[in-house]
Amino acid sequence: MKQHQGMYTVERTYPCYVCNRIFKDLRHLTVHQHAHNQGYPYCCDVCNKIFSNRMGLKIHQRVCTGERPYRCNVCNKTFSYTNSLKIHQRVHTGEHPYLWDVCNKSFSFRSNLKLHQHVHTGERPYPCDVCNKTFKKREHLKLHQHVHTGERPYPCDVCNNTFKKLEHLKIHQRVHTGEHPYRYKVCIK
Repeated sequence: MKQHQGMYTVERTYPCYVCNRIFKDLRHLTVHQHAHNQGYPYCCDVCNKIFSNRMGLKIHQRVCTGERPYRCNVCNKTFSYTNSLKIHQRVHTGEHPYLWDVCNKSFSFRSNLKLHQHVHTGERPYPCDVCNKTFKKREHLKLHQHVHTGERPYPCDVCNNTFKKLEHLKIHQRVHTGEHPYRYKVCIK
């Protein structure tokens, strides 16, 4: 109850004795000061995250401020960190440093290797919390959840029909475009 009442009394503030950052919640100040006591004197003005050195803080602040100083010279996509740019550039160079020795396939990104490993292990780490059906990819779980929520996130631009799956929308759009991709060989209909 005291915590809830604190929401209505804005006048109570708790300043940090190290960096003078002000907190509205005493618990947040306590956690923050504990980090200072562990040798973390630098604090982000935006999110209150604390760092042990000035360079760590400076690099972190790029994320909080939206600064993206590193640009890909191929596609002009920008990044907050040099390492993110280097990883991205594998898309253009075709570099595949992650090798799966079971089938000798290689991947540009560690996350793609982990997804591929599910093919061999049969692991399906993403369960639906409604029906317990499991999926290999988080994206597949999200698509499946539309079954339970009734959400139909893919609208047709022409007639405003909505669809649960993108592929269903694409099939529907043939009605409007007049596209007929399937032909019967006997009579060419």
